[in-house]
Amino acid sequence: MQQYDKKILNALLDSYERSSLSRGENKVAVHISFDFTRKILPEYFDESSIKYEEIHAYIRDLEQRGWIQIIWRRNKENHIVDKVILREEKAQEVYRYLHRIPQTVLIQKNLELLKEMKKTGCKGEICKRFTEYLMKRLKDGKSVKEFLNLADPEKNRQLIQAVDLVENNRTSYYVREFSIEHFQDTKVFEQISGMVVKIIRRFDPKQKEKDAKEILAEYSIYHTPNYIYLKGNGTLCIKNEHIKLSLFQQGIGISGEDVQFLQLTDLENVKKVITIENLTTFFRWMEEDSLIVYLGGYHNAVRQQLLQMIYRKIPHAEYLHFGDIDAGGYEIYENLCRKTGILFGTYYMNLETLQTYESYARKLTENDRKRLNKLLEKQDCKYRDVLGYMLEKNIKLEQECIAPVHMLRIGGMN
Repeated sequence: MQQYDKKILNALLDSYERSSLSRGENKVAVHISFDFTRKILPEYFDESSIKYEEIHAYIRDLEQRGWIQIIWRRNKENHIVDKVILREEKAQEVYRYLHRIPQTVLIQKNLELLKEMKKTGCKGEICKRFTEYLMKRLKDGKSVKEFLNLADPEKNRQLIQAVDLVENNRTSYYVREFSIEHFQDTKVFEQISGMVVKIIRRFDPKQKEKDAKEILAEYSIYHTPNYIYLKGNGTLCIKNEHIKLSLFQQGIGISGEDVQFLQLTDLENVKKVITIENLTTFFRWMEEDSLIVYLGGYHNAVRQQLLQMIYRKIPHAEYLHFGDIDAGGYEIYENLCRKTGILFGTYYMNLETLQTYESYARKLTENDRKRLNKLLEKQDCKYRDVLGYMLEKNIKLEQECIAPVHMLRIGGMN
């Protein structure tokens, strides 16, 4: 049986907490009411139901307790209820009756938690920005339900802790391993990882366009084994086994966990080390005297380790990155240079390539334009001509549209 007294009282308290009355800030006479309408309470208007009398019994009891005032339609008492009004001075009694903690108390508890977490539990910048954002909204009387359940501070602590743990992670984990290591449960992180990713995406502009797997991989957390794909010149040596990369036209995949056992030799004839953003292009790309590495969007710690190992062996080779001709492609390129410390050049990401394949281009989104303009603001931007053309023509180009190098008749490097 539905308890209409609790339904009506909870609805009244919800409205009360959304108002400034609960914070003692109201300067205008406002009444918190629950309207009796067919949309809100359809059973009350159902003539074939006995709910009409049942609901009347509930609200008369609430009025006798002094918690509400009943407003009858056209002032006809005991006929049709128009609405009931909360007696604000009795709000604390209603909270106790419902075993419900007042919003003001919950806000204070969560503010104390956030202050504590910011001071001792947030080492990373994303986590700090997130907690500061939540604290400001709570202090301003704004909702934080997008991220937090105020009634469950410990869950909120767990979420903030997870954000910081991910942001500062430097060890390779599968999702469930990460969860066991930090939460002593295989499923805890899996259950909140979607929210963690959402927070990272919101409070780190560089992550805005990445999907969940890319973001977690950026911090060395994987749902499935993390593979590196290689092709071209050189010999792959692992546990006393030697494999010539040239034997594999489509390349060979190595699990990220095996990179620590991997060595590359016979690199003397490698003139170019080329990283490629998308897997389709990697599979079909063939280039003489080159070592080609599938980057898979944003590079991660495992690929960084491999690229730095290659650079130590052949620092005089030409290092090039080939990606989409769009904001994301250039952001990935800059991230690659920054994280590896290797001065890569861009490959087939220049104006000539864009103009050659312009018929395959797609239109920019508003967010694309913002990101392109942000790239142009950098003083050391090396591809202003391409970015300017993209903005002028309102276009971007995926690298899969570009023909394999042995078919190209255009210059590749900026």
